[in-house]
Amino acid sequence: MSDLRNTCSIAVHQFASLQPGPRLIVLGAVHGNETCGTVATRRLIGEIENGSVNIERGCLTLVPVTNPLAYQLKRRHGDRNLNRNMRVTAEPQDFEDRLANVLCPLLQSHDVLLDLHSFHTPGTPFALIGPANNTGDLEPVANAEAEEALALRLGVGRFVEGWLQTYAQGVKDRQGRGAIGHVDYGVGTTETMRRYGGIAVTLECGQHADDRAPQVAYEAIANTLIHLGMVRGDVPPPVEKRETIRLYRVIDRLHPDDRFSRDWRSFETIKQGDLIAHRHAGTALIADRDGWIVFPNPAAQVDQEWFYLAEASDRL
Repeated sequence: MSDLRNTCSIAVHQFASLQPGPRLIVLGAVHGNETCGTVATRRLIGEIENGSVNIERGCLTLVPVTNPLAYQLKRRHGDRNLNRNMRVTAEPQDFEDRLANVLCPLLQSHDVLLDLHSFHTPGTPFALIGPANNTGDLEPVANAEAEEALALRLGVGRFVEGWLQTYAQGVKDRQGRGAIGHVDYGVGTTETMRRYGGIAVTLECGQHADDRAPQVAYEAIANTLIHLGMVRGDVPPPVEKRETIRLYRVIDRLHPDDRFSRDWRSFETIKQGDLIAHRHAGTALIADRDGWIVFPNPAAQVDQEWFYLAEASDRL
């Protein structure tokens, strides 16, 4: 295991046009078992190298395997979840700390980030967007309109907001239980990019094993390149049929015997009063309002996210 940690490196493929333009970075396999972005970016690399795709403006950076240790281990993370605490660290303590020290400056040198992921249970692809423009302390944003315009052209019709605010409350709940010490409020790739002044969208391309997920990822990259004017093509119009929901609460698993009331699918609708799960001591977890269950993870570890609750949003 130590050999893996000591010999891992990140393959960064960069294609710079002779004409000025946006600087786009696309990440795959931030979580090592989410490989649709790996397949899609490697496909695009081959097409650029054989001349069938030409970057005419700006600079494109493709990172097919962002977390090489997790990828080699075929699991979500190496030592910890990179996408929950990503920052430059003077004294790195684990593999993901060292990885973040490389990735953060790389992100800072770009204008736009597209981060490609997949999820546990069957479901429809969707995009995670940041908050509306604000000057708050948690996630100040000044380019929400540009981010929304990109998200609407990725080829999906479902959009999710409220991630960082909801996760931050979950962190405070864990700290209140004494489950964790300091964590930087769930800051990952997209939140880091926004802190540097760029725009960023996470695209969840489908279930991990869904054969269609790499195509969803590839089409999103292609649409992004055309939307930004980096390659030629018919400019994709904003998706017409759209659904936007807001995450408002995260529920952690507190015991190995906590169990769902049934096999939930991500974005399955729930009604106020529906039974969602049971704690090991028998306490029932009941939906407090109409909405959706999101990211249900029957394999969640203790004191980690078990599922999210969401409600309708009027954004987009």
